[in-house]
Amino acid sequence: MIEVRPAAPADAPELVRLRNVMLQEMPGMAALAGPAPWQAAAERMLRERLAAPAEELTMSAFVVDDPERPGRLAACAVGTLEHRLPSPGNPDGLFGSVFNICTDPDRRLRGYARACTVALLDWFDGRRVGRVDLHASSGGEALYRSLGFAEYSTALSRKRPY
Repeated sequence: MIEVRPAAPADAPELVRLRNVMLQEMPGMAALAGPAPWQAAAERMLRERLAAPAEELTMSAFVVDDPERPGRLAACAVGTLEHRLPSPGNPDGLFGSVFNICTDPDRRLRGYARACTVALLDWFDGRRVGRVDLHASSGGEALYRSLGFAEYSTALSRKRPY
């Protein structure tokens, strides 16, 4: 049985390490994934948000500890909760974003990513989140579809180089 647990603030460095692993595998992102100021900022944000009281959490992460390397994570799934204006289709106005689903390359195909993602989706469900979005890599698409994800809409985005 896979043991999934909620991430703690002390897991922040490992969550950032796994994010870097994920970014290195994304087309066009490898050049951006090396040591950079984003990593320190991400670690600070994770420590702060994961330390919030349960009723105030706007970010959650679920992890599987590496069974062969103490102090290291094998996999994670991270998501954020956003309060938007309610609508008829989402009367609570709660939306979720899933990101940073990653398993160490040498720990893949053991069900770790699925277990972490299911735990994160349960967290969203417990908060009555109306819609959960994610951007799927080609390697993760089958997993996400098996968990009920499907195309919803095509969003327009504006990106600025700040």
